[in-house]
Amino acid sequence: MSLRRAPSLAVVTVLHAVASGFRYGFDVIDVTGLPSGTVYPALGRLERDGFLRSAWEDLEAAHREKRPPRRYYTVTREGLAALNAALERFHALKPVKTPARAAAPARSRS
Repeated sequence: MSLRRAPSLAVVTVLHAVASGFRYGFDVIDVTGLPSGTVYPALGRLERDGFLRSAWEDLEAAHREKRPPRRYYTVTREGLAALNAALERFHALKPVKTPARAAAPARSRS
């Protein structure tokens, strides 16, 4: 996600989850309801673009709990700024009661 183009709602949702304290992939999947095929690529792009940092947990901690090691993510200052800008853009959207095009019956082209 670059600041030159608006991030997708899914990317903003992933960034928001990490900023809210959900720090590893399965946690983000659980809280957002997004599939792993959306979450993990988003985490990778967000880290690549400098909006997140990550670090692997200590292997011993994972072994004690009999599970694979987790990669923990934290939001950067740039990530927080990008998140807040995206949230302002989404907040500026207003509800649509009935779109003008949906109000009129469709005409057939003959």
